[in-house]
Amino acid sequence: MTGTDALLVALGAAVGAPARMLVGHWVRDRFGTTAAAGTLAVNVLGSLALGALVGAGVGAGWVALLGIGFCGAFTTFSSLALEVWEAMADGRRVEATAVVASSLVLGIGAAALGWSMVRP
Repeated sequence: MTGTDALLVALGAAVGAPARMLVGHWVRDRFGTTAAAGTLAVNVLGSLALGALVGAGVGAGWVALLGIGFCGAFTTFSSLALEVWEAMADGRRVEATAVVASSLVLGIGAAALGWSMVRP
């Protein structure tokens, strides 16, 4: 990785992190859902975008900017982990299990869909 790549990652992250906050809040406000739904939405959208990016076979600079930078900051494992932990601590085990399962299934499915959309 070069210094230029690091700058591209930083630039992508500077856009991805606020986008995550805005999309997560929009989902919660628009649909009257929990924080976990906002986290699920950004993680699935980020998986779709990353799948499409990788499927398109873009160059290293684009991967640094959009893949590592934007998608890395847009998606969030830490919020997912905290929301699952809180649900478990509150005795909402079914909700916690559903959040983990839906995150895995929808995230992997979205990445595969994104990849397949740009492949011949």
